[in-house]
Amino acid sequence: MRSAGDDLLSISVDDVAAAQRLAADLRKSGDWIEAVAGVDSVVVRFDIASIHRADAEKRLIDAAANISEPAAKSSVIVEIPVVYGGESGPDFDLVCEKLDLSGRELIDLHCGEYTVDMLGFTPGFAYIGGLDERLKIDRLPEPRQFVPAGSVGIAGGRSGLYSLPGPGGWPLIGRTSKKLFDPKSDEPFTLAAGVTVVFREVDSQ
Repeated sequence: MRSAGDDLLSISVDDVAAAQRLAADLRKSGDWIEAVAGVDSVVVRFDIASIHRADAEKRLIDAAANISEPAAKSSVIVEIPVVYGGESGPDFDLVCEKLDLSGRELIDLHCGEYTVDMLGFTPGFAYIGGLDERLKIDRLPEPRQFVPAGSVGIAGGRSGLYSLPGPGGWPLIGRTSKKLFDPKSDEPFTLAAGVTVVFREVDSQ
């Protein structure tokens, strides 16, 4: 448990699944203004005018000790077509060199079925875990000022899907035409935590 601000508390949990379940429990309780799950922690915002900090800490610790049981795995499967390399993946060759992989090996290792760990950074940006250990690579030493929407990056054992254009520091290996965020839609986010994604290689056409 640690303070994250005057009205914010953060608590660590075992893994991303526990973080998602705890955040859901906290939202259902109605005790918190906001509960946001991270990869291995949950941050809550509480009303400092109506609840004493010590009481908020106790409630959060109690909730973390009694996280609900895992729900059935989401049946939603979203296919993500990816054009690898070239203009779509400007760091593809660099990643191959650093990881001592051929282009074919990188693509074959990346294509497959994964689970979305969480959304964050920007609306709809998806953090996807479970990559093969051979694809583990650091972020770029200097972030790009502009990354196109749909870009597919890898870093720290995860894939990151850029839902919006903007700055970013993940090595980019490809790009998808799949629209990941549409603020005008009734359901603006294509992905959500727990959803299964399948990366599939396609050509630039």
